[in-house]
Amino acid sequence: MRIVLWGTYDTSKPRVRILSEGIRRGGHELVECHAEVWRGIADKSQLKGPLRKLFLLLTWLSAYPKLWWRYWRLPAHDLVLISYPGLLDVLCIAGLAWLRGVPVVWDVFISLYDTMVEDRRLLGPGTLSARMLWWLERLAVRAADLVFMDTEAHARRVEGLFGLPAQACGAVFVGAETDHFAIDATRNTTAPATGPLRVLFYGQFIPLHGIGHIIEAAHVLQDEAVEWVLIGIGQEADRIRDMLARDPLPKVRWLDWVEYDQLVSWIDSADVCLGIFGGSVKAASVIPNKVFQVVTAGRPLITRDSPAIRELLCHDPPCVSLVPAESGAALASAIREFMVMTKGKRVRGCHQELRYRIDAAAVGEQFERCVEGCLGSKP
Repeated sequence: MRIVLWGTYDTSKPRVRILSEGIRRGGHELVECHAEVWRGIADKSQLKGPLRKLFLLLTWLSAYPKLWWRYWRLPAHDLVLISYPGLLDVLCIAGLAWLRGVPVVWDVFISLYDTMVEDRRLLGPGTLSARMLWWLERLAVRAADLVFMDTEAHARRVEGLFGLPAQACGAVFVGAETDHFAIDATRNTTAPATGPLRVLFYGQFIPLHGIGHIIEAAHVLQDEAVEWVLIGIGQEADRIRDMLARDPLPKVRWLDWVEYDQLVSWIDSADVCLGIFGGSVKAASVIPNKVFQVVTAGRPLITRDSPAIRELLCHDPPCVSLVPAESGAALASAIREFMVMTKGKRVRGCHQELRYRIDAAAVGEQFERCVEGCLGSKP
């Protein structure tokens, strides 16, 4: 099968890289027709300054005439794949693909409306901007022959948001770059831990992640032998900074950024890693990158319980602890339980049976199954 990956997709996102690799591992030919727009923009919702926004918009829109021309000259192919972020991409290619008799498949991955309005509240629900965004995204999901998300729970969420028929939206795990995040599971499996328990969180400071609840847990455990490392920046950074200024926590270390290549070292040095703790419907619908990466590394994980996480993991301390959302007290209790169960030993080699469900090959197989119906209905 020849697949054209088309548009302004963000190659810095693991989602895009893993899906591309998975398709190739499945023996399919992936032809990239790409314009680089998002270089250096990690959190698109936090883009600041009118001139910078205008420059990005002009760069983005000016990319399409060249992309259209390049697409029209491509040899025959079986489908067009639009990857994240593809809202404008799918609208811009649907007509040309239809003229060539080729179905369009959109990896929505993150609904812009759900993120901006329902989750982050950057646009007020019911405002003109929010309504326009909803209509634009609804038009886009209907312009594609098939759309898919990262989990079944997320797929059902998108169907409800945009009035799609039941089971119309597919699901393909994010997965992990397993070669990058794999850690030797046999090394120091039961070695005594040295010093305090080390707890690691990394990711964007956004409502979905529930950073404030991590700070609450750190307050509960401030007199115990627990050290915290937070890595990230984003929408909620100022609020978290204010929380720490009002009531300092000397055992909390906060780094704005570490390079992607260094994350595996931070995961390896932690005794337990944290997922997400936000209480939104979206938070209940996703499995973030970090969870797949921690699973690949074989490290213990504590994260919020949700329908989405249950698609991959079950509550199985000390390797997996699922806690109620929006509860620093529940997180603190889970860490105490972890300390009692491990008795000062480092826990390694968790999740070994899951690694073959989340590598690029498995993601490629999920994608292939997802598009079978779309290709089967092609004239």
